[in-house]
Amino acid sequence: MTTDSKNNINALSMFSAELDEHGTLVVTIDQKDRKMNVIGDKFNEEFAQVAASFVQDDNAKGMVLASGKSTFIVGGDIDQLATITTSEQAFDLVETLKHSLRQIETCGKPVVAAINGTALGGGLEVALACHHRICIDSPRTKLGLPEVKIGLLPGGGGTQRMLRLVGMLKAIELITQGSELSPTKALDLGIIDALAKDETDLLAQAKQWIQEHPTATQPWDKKGFKVPGGDGTSYKISQSMSVPPAMAYQKTHGNYPATTHILSAIFEGSVLNMDTALELESRFFAACALSPAAKNLITSMWTQLNQIKKGQSRPEGFAAHKTSKVGVLGAGMMGAGIAYVSAKAGMEVVLLDTSLENAEKGKQYSQKILDKAISRKRSTEEKKQALLDKIKVTVDYADLEGCDLVIEAVFEDREIKAKCTQQAEAVIPESAIYASNTSTLPITGLAANSQRPQQFIGLHFFSPVDKMPLVEIIVGEETDDATLAQAFDYVLQIGKTPIVVNDARGFYTSRVFGTYINEGLAMVGEGINPRSIEVAGVKAGMPMSPLALQDEVSLGLAMHVKDQTRKDLHAEGKPLDEHPADAVLYKLGGDLERLGRKAGKGFYDYGEDKSKKLWSGLSEHFPVQPEQPPMQDIIDRLLYVQANEAAKCYEEKVVRSVADTNIGSIFGWGFAPHLGGTLQFINSVGVDKFVQRSQELAEKYGKRFAPADLLFDMASSGKEFRD
Repeated sequence: MTTDSKNNINALSMFSAELDEHGTLVVTIDQKDRKMNVIGDKFNEEFAQVAASFVQDDNAKGMVLASGKSTFIVGGDIDQLATITTSEQAFDLVETLKHSLRQIETCGKPVVAAINGTALGGGLEVALACHHRICIDSPRTKLGLPEVKIGLLPGGGGTQRMLRLVGMLKAIELITQGSELSPTKALDLGIIDALAKDETDLLAQAKQWIQEHPTATQPWDKKGFKVPGGDGTSYKISQSMSVPPAMAYQKTHGNYPATTHILSAIFEGSVLNMDTALELESRFFAACALSPAAKNLITSMWTQLNQIKKGQSRPEGFAAHKTSKVGVLGAGMMGAGIAYVSAKAGMEVVLLDTSLENAEKGKQYSQKILDKAISRKRSTEEKKQALLDKIKVTVDYADLEGCDLVIEAVFEDREIKAKCTQQAEAVIPESAIYASNTSTLPITGLAANSQRPQQFIGLHFFSPVDKMPLVEIIVGEETDDATLAQAFDYVLQIGKTPIVVNDARGFYTSRVFGTYINEGLAMVGEGINPRSIEVAGVKAGMPMSPLALQDEVSLGLAMHVKDQTRKDLHAEGKPLDEHPADAVLYKLGGDLERLGRKAGKGFYDYGEDKSKKLWSGLSEHFPVQPEQPPMQDIIDRLLYVQANEAAKCYEEKVVRSVADTNIGSIFGWGFAPHLGGTLQFINSVGVDKFVQRSQELAEKYGKRFAPADLLFDMASSGKEFRD
């Protein structure tokens, strides 16, 4: 049967086609209403017509799938996934695409994926269904199946085609980790077949391969095909397969069902024929799509994160500002990290400290990062030197002349910070803004030492700066919108995610993060087994247990912050509410001088080989009670105390949006990502049920669990946290 595939495809909105003299049909994907190509209902509908037209057209001898964007296909339409409410919807969504993909890979005619840029998720799945895959070799191009990061599994055939290409164990590793590969790594693994220099070379290679292979069949559709390394019936594989589930549970504690579904889809699919295996995958995909973890992750890590990146919290009416020169005061760990990320973003950096030796040490931090990148072949000596040349070390404030932004990152001492502010403002232009990296001291109070408090703002970075994705922007009482807009633009410029909060003691992240650690310490004081506390922390989904985290932060710093807060409140005529954690903190850190990991001893003992174990002396000073609470109580205490404090921050307008609150909690201190952030956790539990459980915890463990007033109002009106 012959159809006019070229004209049929050109009548579509997302696809266009050209048929050359050799009968090669070049189909270009270009969604005009989007910056990048994504897969959704409309894509599936039109792609089905593309597949049918090509298969039925005797004049089309082969097909090249290409992109009209700078990327290939970046994945599925997550906004559409967020609207799925039934398993049937989820199943049908992926089955429609799979039908079209099976059509083209079983039609007998060659199909080549010409990958000109990033192909992730559904984009790579489309490419995997093609008989040959060629990719432009560019450091900006990433290939992978990262669906697990939002609680899903690849639903377009990715689990089945990947396992048949690279084997079960490698497929499990790539898909459960959501690995993003470079073109060369993907080539080494056999995920793509060839590299091209540019788009001209890409198309030429694709057409040549089609002419050299007039018929094509996927390996898994050939008689006698066997999964590389063995399938689920292999004795060797069955032995090896006992390890991934155990490792997955150790890492996820059952909080991420997608991981288990991925393992099942790969193991079970390996012993089925391709069509049955693909349907099996669709059923597992539907189970993932409706899971609370996926719903929470899509809400926060997609919808709300995009709201932030699009400038939801940025004041309107101000032109985008590009920072060109940054002054960083203090070359310690934080200052050195800020200097590195600023220079990496192309800015000129002045790194100032009290001695040139200290400043040079701060610059060496960048050198170490770059040396490691070179050793891993991710950078070159030329790039390293170019970045280091952007960082000028100094002890002279006069070198700050011409900076459009100065960031103070010195010790948490008001007098030292005040002196830095005054010395910097004597030199920098009147248009420059000044930021403090303080994590606890109110910005309005620090701005009192500034001659231009309207241009004074907080930029709270997290350690290590080069790895942590968040910057908390703190707006003081006199900070103007122009300053906020410029600070927001700077944070985006260095590749970080900005959240905006209003000034308050502890701001948002430090205030709520502190409740997690404090609850752990309070439980030690109550005689709850420290090991149970630590297990509960990781079972709750936190990246680190509370006592280990307190050791990392340092008990000495915690006592300093507590003392500074008490002093500040006393000056304001206000008392400091004592927390049951305080007695444990001052006993262990003060009386017993166990100050944390850096000191080699805290709640844990630390060996020279980097090993650690809970200090055996804890039970002597904090006796374990014979009656222990249920594990669920311990888990709930750690989670509910954080979420309730976040609700209070929202009620008090410390945080400005639900998106900022949720993303700030995940990126700032690692609040259990599968719960979607502190406020999304309340949504997922149900506000009324959250209030009820909080009241139960308050009766058993203290008034700090009493629900925020706002929650009672929301529960009675059936509202949720939404922007």
